[in-house]
Amino acid sequence: MKVLLVEDDPLLGQGIVDALKYHKYIVEWAQTGKSALQQMTSTVFDVAVLDIGLPDMSGLEVLQQWRRQGVAIPVLILTALDSSQDKVSGLDSGADDYMAKPFDVPEMMARLRALVRRSQGIQSPLIQHGRLEIDPAAYAARIGDDTLKLSRLEFDLLLHLVTHPNRVFTREALVEQLYSWSDEIGSNTVEVYIHHLRKKLGKDSIRTVRGVGYQIGEIE
Repeated sequence: MKVLLVEDDPLLGQGIVDALKYHKYIVEWAQTGKSALQQMTSTVFDVAVLDIGLPDMSGLEVLQQWRRQGVAIPVLILTALDSSQDKVSGLDSGADDYMAKPFDVPEMMARLRALVRRSQGIQSPLIQHGRLEIDPAAYAARIGDDTLKLSRLEFDLLLHLVTHPNRVFTREALVEQLYSWSDEIGSNTVEVYIHHLRKKLGKDSIRTVRGVGYQIGEIE
């Protein structure tokens, strides 16, 4: 899952980045409203964590611009303010959830998982695709009683394909979704991990759509 964090406090921002990466999220960090607006137009994110108190503009203004531009991803607002009116203003501006600082990191992770599930129409914390069952919170996948041994990138790739079963992804779209700007990506990295997944899940588990890209297939 790819997260855009918008937070100007360097210590808090780095702490959130470290926590997100520890929980296996791909993170891009913007420290100004202008940067947040630019990154949202150039990269596809699953969810955003947005601080209201930014140095160049209000986080609520950033959120309103995102919504006017058609950005529909869930947004969790962070703020040092905890008044009822601030919460109402954030939700009315298009936020999906709200947390006041200081906050509990495990609670933030749980809220992010819930927001993404709801945005993708997933009711259960477990994701099913045929006999495949994925538990994003536990970073685990199994077929029947057999737990799959997956690397982080294999898991992220599989989870992304399974949560969008009707979509065909180009190689470029998968690279954008699964890696941050700072990662060094080889020219055949996606193909290598798709090959690994097919060996573990079956040759028909990921379909190649000629001239387009890849789509999750049948998992026996």
